[in-house]
Amino acid sequence: MSDPSGGRGAGSGGPCLNDLLDAYRSYLEGERGLSSLTVHGYVQTAEHFMLGRCGGDPARLAALSARDVSGFVLAESSRGLSPRTVNEVVVRLRSLLRYLYVKGLIDVPLAQATPWMAGSRAGSLPRTLEPGAGSRLLASCDVTTEGGVRDFAILALIIRLGLRSREVVRLTLDDIDWRSGEIAVRGKGQRADRLPLPADVGQALATYLEGRLAESDCRAVFVNVVAPRRAITPTGVNAVVRRACWRAGIAQTGTHRFRHGVATDLLGAGASLPEIGQLLRHHHLQTTALYAKVDFDALVSVAQPWPGALS
Repeated sequence: MSDPSGGRGAGSGGPCLNDLLDAYRSYLEGERGLSSLTVHGYVQTAEHFMLGRCGGDPARLAALSARDVSGFVLAESSRGLSPRTVNEVVVRLRSLLRYLYVKGLIDVPLAQATPWMAGSRAGSLPRTLEPGAGSRLLASCDVTTEGGVRDFAILALIIRLGLRSREVVRLTLDDIDWRSGEIAVRGKGQRADRLPLPADVGQALATYLEGRLAESDCRAVFVNVVAPRRAITPTGVNAVVRRACWRAGIAQTGTHRFRHGVATDLLGAGASLPEIGQLLRHHHLQTTALYAKVDFDALVSVAQPWPGALS
């Protein structure tokens, strides 16, 4: 048995708690693609929360309430931690509570009960994109310039296919199969997924590459507009999005907001969760459900074997 400070022996839930934490760790590593250091922090907060609020017994999770959640956050803030540090704990706690909800271990989406400490910018972020935001961002690009043509192609991939900034950066000329109309996307955990290339996105890429290939032998699809002609960085992709938001008069946002937008738009158009998950390259339906913000009952109703899913 572990010593009392470890909290993972038989007296604090024994193997049941261990199994739950191990499953959560696997989800963070395999599905979320988080680094080992980040996963360690998330699991540590999960264990601390369940030991303090459930005595380390997963069977007691169903009795959790919003008061338990807010009480945990308030207890953390009373330890003299900075607002930023407390908010990092809140981010980890929200991840755990979403996981528990989708797994059916809690009946209420308690992640909504986690308060942010004053000074956090996260609370001011818009939860959804404005209607027509994607079209406005694309229209803001000056396609008479090289930079505008490049930015239009980048935004098309983000808005239409939900690519992450790092996935945009990792695209190479060899990843585009013009004959079959597919694109290989290299995402988290060194995964490579093939997606159909919509005609409008393919046209945006072709228009950009026609002008770029004559000047650069870099195999990356997107390169800097000014010398040196190296592959664009994730920071550069994020800057493209920020500038487009400013030009279009839209609140500043990141690429992940568009992934949520793609999921919710497709769900509203009648697409199934497996179809949405395949486009967003999710391993599990539970992640797609979080992005699409559907409830647990809706997830259960469609949680059938997923063709092509990884075991």
